[in-house]
Amino acid sequence: MKRRSVPTRFGSLILTEETEAVTRLSWGKEHEQVYRDASPLLDEAERQLLAYDAGTLTGFTLPLRVAGSQVVQDVCHAISAIPFGATQTYGDIARELGLLAQTVGQACGLNPIPVIIPCHRVMGVKGLTGYSGEGGVETKVALLRHEGAAGLLI
Repeated sequence: MKRRSVPTRFGSLILTEETEAVTRLSWGKEHEQVYRDASPLLDEAERQLLAYDAGTLTGFTLPLRVAGSQVVQDVCHAISAIPFGATQTYGDIARELGLLAQTVGQACGLNPIPVIIPCHRVMGVKGLTGYSGEGGVETKVALLRHEGAAGLLI
């Protein structure tokens, strides 16, 4: 397992690579270790995250491996199809996959690769909901504003 810390406006993001795929993205704390493991994949993942942070990248093209149940994998696949700057509701994804909206919400919370698998683009039918990433809803709002989807929050 290799790790790479990437400083962004959304916090220090820690990428994890296992067997040539990104398997996790988590938020680091200021006092935590900074990871700089050597890896061509982590070099590319860092480049893409920094380009996303700079506003010059609207879609990630990285090999990903989602751990979890088939439902979590299916929901993460559906979330990955939501375009930059757009949102869908838990109900939209639930209808697409033949699931309950609550099940989709639970699966979103288990997304191991947030930001890259953009679960911040999934909203409740009445608007903004929680976010499992560091900073919770404030981080979700920051990501949506960054993508130009903030008008959806008003």
